[in-house]
Amino acid sequence: MAKSFSLAIYPWVYLAKYSKDKAWEEKYQEKPHLKMDEEAKLSDEDREQYIQKRNSFPELPLVNYTTQYGMGCFEGLKAFPQKDGSLKIFRPEENGKRMERSMEGLMMPAYPAEYFLKAVKEVVAKNAEIGFAPVYDPDWEKDDFIYGHAVYIRPFTYTEPGIGVAISSNPWVVIISTGVGSYFQGGTSKALISNRVRAYPGGTGWIKCDANYVTSALAKREAESRGYMEAIFLDAQEHKYFEEGSSSNIFFILKDDTVVTPALQDTILPGITRKTILTLAKDKGLKVEERKIALEEAFSEAREVFVSGTAAGISFIESITYGDKTAVFNNGKIGEITHDFLKTLKGIQYGAIEDSYNWMTPVKS
Repeated sequence: MAKSFSLAIYPWVYLAKYSKDKAWEEKYQEKPHLKMDEEAKLSDEDREQYIQKRNSFPELPLVNYTTQYGMGCFEGLKAFPQKDGSLKIFRPEENGKRMERSMEGLMMPAYPAEYFLKAVKEVVAKNAEIGFAPVYDPDWEKDDFIYGHAVYIRPFTYTEPGIGVAISSNPWVVIISTGVGSYFQGGTSKALISNRVRAYPGGTGWIKCDANYVTSALAKREAESRGYMEAIFLDAQEHKYFEEGSSSNIFFILKDDTVVTPALQDTILPGITRKTILTLAKDKGLKVEERKIALEEAFSEAREVFVSGTAAGISFIESITYGDKTAVFNNGKIGEITHDFLKTLKGIQYGAIEDSYNWMTPVKS
């Protein structure tokens, strides 16, 4: 089983710099590499040397507003191998628009969504041409593609040099990619409600901002150290309403089959998988509500719970614990509706189900 987020980036990367004349200067760069199968045969030490060279960007300044203050944003999206040998990216235009909004929210020059789409496709295509891409495996179908491999694409911003607290006027946008497998590696699917607060009203919770993920990482590590898969955050003001998972949106399916997810506000990230699930739910004839959902209602009325995101996909939650109370959903097993969402989403992404929504963008047109 492939690990998620292995830091062994593929050779072709993209860098764009916002220049002082208010234009984006773009370039593609090929990092040191052998053929993928040749690298796999190297000793661990030799392979690590290649990986370190690819992971290194000496042209980018070490001391800047990103490294010092978390002043940056990023995206995450995937390209999925298809049966015909091609690669298709899931809803990249949505990621491009969100990154543009995130940069505007951080008062940076905004990187245009049309640049984003072109660069993401080109990076994946260039790497695929030299063999750095997964190949479709029919065995993935038997588990509804839960263990399928994909190309994970990470666009991110990086600022010009700086030591004082300030915003960025001349950032870089960097796009790298790597192979990725299942995000949650099996075992427990229990969740723990964290006492930490992910985002406050008026803050950057709605931005896919670097700094937001510090609290998420701490909460998730605390949950994992106690035997849970996921950490869940409540609202900052009353600490009674659900907001998000550690790096994912959260959904509740009530006893009457109503699909409920917290309404978007400035403390919740507008997830692209979240948006996709809402569309699927409505088209499947389910009642959908975007609103506040309190602990008491979820614990007494929800019969299925899952989290969603680019990395997580759709991952069911068998139970949620808060203090000395634990609610178990669907006897600790994935529910029928959750499973249907998962099969539909993965099926579309890997080409096993017709993409009637035009969500999949071919890497090569």
